[in-house]
Amino acid sequence: GAKFDNAAYVPAVAGYYTAPNGQMLSFPFNSSTTVFHYNKDAFKAAGLDPNKPPSSWPEVAIAAAKLKAAGHKCPFTTSWVSWTQLESFSAWHNVEYATKNNGFGGLDARLAFNSPLHVRHIENLANMAKQGLFVYKGRGNTADATFYSGECAMMTGSSGLYANIKKNAKFASGIAPLPYYPDVPGAPQNTVIGGASLWVMAGKKPAEYKGVAAFFQYLSKAEVASESHKRTGYLPVTKAAYELTEQSGFYKQNPGTDVAVQQMIRKTTDKSRGVRLGNFAQIRTIIDEEMEQVWAGRKQPKDGLDAAVKRGNELLERFQKSAKL
Repeated sequence: GAKFDNAAYVPAVAGYYTAPNGQMLSFPFNSSTTVFHYNKDAFKAAGLDPNKPPSSWPEVAIAAAKLKAAGHKCPFTTSWVSWTQLESFSAWHNVEYATKNNGFGGLDARLAFNSPLHVRHIENLANMAKQGLFVYKGRGNTADATFYSGECAMMTGSSGLYANIKKNAKFASGIAPLPYYPDVPGAPQNTVIGGASLWVMAGKKPAEYKGVAAFFQYLSKAEVASESHKRTGYLPVTKAAYELTEQSGFYKQNPGTDVAVQQMIRKTTDKSRGVRLGNFAQIRTIIDEEMEQVWAGRKQPKDGLDAAVKRGNELLERFQKSAKL
């Protein structure tokens, strides 16, 4: 939070942003979470029930095999590998991504996503990649277009992909909760937030902050936030917006559009509240690099995860030292 001398002009909106003691926090505009998208038409063609998406990772592999047998060259893919397959995966299974409550407990937090459960999951995905059941399409959101084009039949990615699917897909699609491993105690837990936020910088004129306050108040209006949520798939920014959306019948008319909200409003634990680590963008890049070696068969899953943890922890140690100065 930057110093915000004109804090009086920016009221709190639904508890999402406040300006206590001259500090300004962000407004969670276009925030999303990770969900499972699937092509209902492809499911029908493969003899799968379009109204029963896979709920577990073993079921994903079975569905992928049937889709491949039906001629699909890309049965399953994913965008944002770190976010979907490690960060959200950890929270969803109530296991640590990093020590010290995923970084919330101190700067001496270290990465922990090379546990037996993480290794098991990446091994499963690597085996699916060898069999042509999982096809890696690249970093960031590169895989998104391969889903709504119809090339890939299933994917894990952002709930915010909904607008693009609705606009571009020539097939019936569905949204389901993230798959999980049923034998893991406490799973599924909750997923973690992603997307973006709006931030207010210091040093502007009072009149400009009045404009910012009016804009934020407009965005947080239940009807405005509800329409944005319905249009995009991003999360509603207030409880009132969610309730208005529900009352409108939107979720009943569009099954699956409430999945993102339902995943986020589950009770959290010290392992599932999110991740707060220094040099986090660089850590995600390291994960991409190491997992690409795994998907290509050049590294064993455990070796790739161990290397990502080691390299990431070096960045965390460096951040810890610099933050103490």
